[in-house]
Formats: sequence, structure tokens, C-alpha cells
Amino acid sequence: MRIHSPSRRLLPTLFVTLALGTAPVVAVTSTSSATTSTTTTTSTCTTPWGSLAKQRISSSTKQIVDVRSGRHACFDRLVVDINDTGLGTPGFDVRYVTRVAQEGSGATVPLRGGARLRFIVRAPAYDETGPTYEPANSNELVDVTGYRTFRQVAWAGSFEGQTTIGIGVRARLPMRASVVRGADGTGHRLIVDVAHRWY
Repeated sequence: MRIHSPSRRLLPTLFVTLALGTAPVVAVTSTSSATTSTTTTTSTCTTPWGSLAKQRISSSTKQIVDVRSGRHACFDRLVVDINDTGLGTPGFDVRYVTRVAQEGSGATVPLRGGARLRFIVRAPAYDETGPTYEPANSNELVDVTGYRTFRQVAWAGSFEGQTTIGIGVRARLPMRASVVRGADGTGHRLIVDVAHRWY
């Protein structure tokens, strides 16, 4: 298949964009432009994360307040929002397992998909007054209909200062995890990304 080069008019913009470290955005005005845009997007999907366990050894008395998800060009993302009421930076343990167990009871949490991720958040989903996050549907924390990798996100309980979430995924794929400060500089966000495929 022949891949067309960008026109001379697009080259200065392309070089500036690449220098800034962002993926170029090219308006689709012809078959040539569409081919270039698709090829560039695919080539930026590098996910050398592997599929082994990811963890951060720390814990926090801050509490979980929300669970969100999003679709990106190269991966599906799950975000757990932590408030700033308490001490410490929340840690995590994310790994592929044969089954995800319910906190406390040990019962198996059923998950759709060809593989299961156990996402342990080293922070509770409750404080002294009660739950700080209470899912409307513990089997479907977020709607992942149409996602390329996620098949289900389910609640597995919060017990003795830690919380477990089960993620059903299409297959055992590269994944990464991180913790960052909230967008407004308060609280934390724990993030799990699972690639659409092995790039």
C-alpha cells in the first residue's frame, strides 16, 4: 500500500508539532491527508509497559470519592479520585489474576472478558461517618460499552483501609498504573491504562 507524504504546506506545522512532543492533527481534506493522519496515529501507539504487576508501596487515610473511565487512541483508562481529607499518598497494586476476590468475604467477583485485573487502592471508600463512594451498581461502576479493551469494571469492596476493583479486559494486554495529584492541586488520582493491543 502506498503512503502519501504530507504536502509542503503541512510540513512546517508537522515539524513544530513533533518538536513539542504532541501528535499532529491534520484536517482530513482528501484521501491523501486521511491516509497520513491514520498512519501517524498508529505509529504513536507505543506501549512498552508489559503485563506484569505494577505497584506503589504506600497508603493513605484519604478517601475514594469517584471512579471514572475514558477511551484514548491507544488504551482504555480507569481513574479513581481520592479526596484530600487525610494523610499520605495512596498506593496501589494492579496485576492480572485468575480471579478477583471480594474484600472481607473472599467471594469471587464475576467479570466479563478474557482476562481479569485486580486493582487494589491503598485507601478506603469510607470515613467515620460512612461511605465516601457508594456505587449505584457494584457490577458496573462505569459504562464501558464500545470500549476496545475494557469489558467490565466491578466493585470488590473496601475493608480495613484498602479498596479492591475488578477490571474485566478483552485479553492480557500491556498495562500501566500511576498516582498523580488532582487537577486542582488537591487530592489524588490513581490511573490504570490498558493498551488496546501489543504495539
